[in-house]
Amino acid sequence: MRHALLIAARDLRERARDRTAYLLAVVLPLGLAGIFTLILGNLGGDGEIFRYVVADADRGQVARTFTDDVLRGAAASGVIEVRSVASAREARGEVEKGAATAAFLLPAGFTEDVLAGRAARIEVVGDVDAPTGTQIARSLAQTYTDRLAAVRLAVAATVHSGVTTAPAELAAEAAAGLPEVVVAEDTAARKELDMKTQYAAGMAVFFLFFAVQSGVTGLLDERRTATLARLLAAPVRRSSILAGKLITSVVVGVLSMTVLIVASSLLMNAHWGHPAGVALLVLSGVLAATGAMSVVAAIAKTADQAGGWQAVVAIVLGALGGAFFPVAQAGGLLEKLTLLAPHHWFLRGLADLAGGDVTAVLPSVAAMTAFAVVTGAVAVVLFRKVVRP
Repeated sequence: MRHALLIAARDLRERARDRTAYLLAVVLPLGLAGIFTLILGNLGGDGEIFRYVVADADRGQVARTFTDDVLRGAAASGVIEVRSVASAREARGEVEKGAATAAFLLPAGFTEDVLAGRAARIEVVGDVDAPTGTQIARSLAQTYTDRLAAVRLAVAATVHSGVTTAPAELAAEAAAGLPEVVVAEDTAARKELDMKTQYAAGMAVFFLFFAVQSGVTGLLDERRTATLARLLAAPVRRSSILAGKLITSVVVGVLSMTVLIVASSLLMNAHWGHPAGVALLVLSGVLAATGAMSVVAAIAKTADQAGGWQAVVAIVLGALGGAFFPVAQAGGLLEKLTLLAPHHWFLRGLADLAGGDVTAVLPSVAAMTAFAVVTGAVAVVLFRKVVRP
């Protein structure tokens, strides 16, 4: 082990003088994560408060129930803000100039139409640039109209059964038994990463596979420069030479991920989760990346060939594992293939950690560790021909 550590220390000193290593391990992943967040971050509505306006031209009891009970109750969750305006024209103007996410328009005669059993509707005008907030507004209106329809059916069924109670009283009793409408966000319960963390983690694990390349391809460089022959002639075990290269890859990978986690947390306000859980995911992810790149390096004949093949493997696994976009949502065979990529398990582990305790990452850690064991064993067998005297 002493010889392996000495070889790793020498390689790490050489890597520390290589500016390309810093570019691949830190600058590019952090920069791309920031770019993706700026371009696509608003699509997730992360931390956004939706501002709605209401134009009530009816002023009746049914309309007031919607504005006072449904909308004001939903606003208590802190996800939305609601304010009233004088007219439908003013409400549309607020949406057009971007001051409101959506507008609820309650026409005159709305209450009368509902009580008379006639068709009645709540018009929702949404901002075209705020699809999420508009959809929530439509859901609120739809939920209330569904409640009105349920009350209407209940009253009609009771009246037809021969009950002599006044329909108005029946409607009040039926409405009282319906659930209230509440809008709330619970990211932890949904086990989802916020957009900033998603892109930071995706870029970090994607470039991790590039960061660990230098260690395992070092054997091919040693063979090209004839320094491997001198190492084999020295009283050093072949296993120590291979172990030293693997240790170099692991150390570079861990340092790269650590720097990215700290930097994205400080600069992008990313939330990675409990440090212990993140540490387990990082270590198992680094081992998986090292194993995959080691297999490719062991098959290649030269360092340049290994670098090209490793780049292809890293890109394919990264795209398949959802480092850029959630490929698993496509379903079918593609969803099953994502299970082969360590990137998928790393991101899934972070999402599970966001909605649970440290033990929630264990399935993902186990999957990446199994990947590392299999690929590492294959690489060791293949590397025997490289370190042959």
